[in-house]
Amino acid sequence: MKNTAIQCDVKSCEYNCQDCNYCSLESIKVGTHEAHPTQCACTDCKSFKLKENCCK
Repeated sequence: MKNTAIQCDVKSCEYNCQDCNYCSLESIKVGTHEAHPTQCACTDCKSFKLKENCCK
């Protein structure tokens, strides 16, 4: 079921609702791979899970 509070267009994620670009999780964890992020590209969805058989 889609969570309209979390928009997502990452089709390779297990939790993406393919037909409507929303996440199916109740909540997500957002993190960073930088000590002091200064750009959007420095942040990551830590709830991401690669969809099985997605990228083979």
